[in-house]
Amino acid sequence: MELREAGISDSDTLSALEKIPRHEFIPNSFIDQAYENIALPIGNEQTISQPLIVAIMTQELEITKKHKILELGTGSGYQTAILAKLSRRVYTIERIKSLSNEAKKTLDKLRLYNVVTKIGDGNLGWKEQMPFDRIILTAATKKLSTEIIKQIKDNGIIIAPMIINNEKQILKKFIKINNKIIEKNITDVKFVPNLSGIIA
Repeated sequence: MELREAGISDSDTLSALEKIPRHEFIPNSFIDQAYENIALPIGNEQTISQPLIVAIMTQELEITKKHKILELGTGSGYQTAILAKLSRRVYTIERIKSLSNEAKKTLDKLRLYNVVTKIGDGNLGWKEQMPFDRIILTAATKKLSTEIIKQIKDNGIIIAPMIINNEKQILKKFIKINNKIIEKNITDVKFVPNLSGIIA
């Protein structure tokens, strides 16, 4: 109800959020706050996004059951699980090995078998599986790499939190039409920064 009142109107998105138990993705010390509309720490200086932001990003992706999705930044796996409920397959990359392993365990526990996880640098995308219908970034970045733009299909959508003037963050929607990128601002956000490299 809270999400509907906040402007989430897509019934598939609302249904996916309803079906995925958020408490499964949260450390025990924060379990009592699992269903509050707030971001929570998950270790390694990372967070699980607040449900409203997950819902906005998911709704803006306009996912169908035919879509193949690339997620850059698995984190807890919560956003991954929502995407898995709505799409054909999700390819998700995480640079922190312990987070990726933990997320995979949770996703398997929830029997979300249409997810493929990988430990790697999300900035490079996933060349072997390109092109993708949708791409989502879950960490704030200054610019979309040409590598990522290359990996999205024509008429594909990329959702990403972008850093503006080194401080402000805006969630943006990028649509690739005839190899040109059209962008639109969605809302102000606050995400952890996008970093390169792998933490084993």
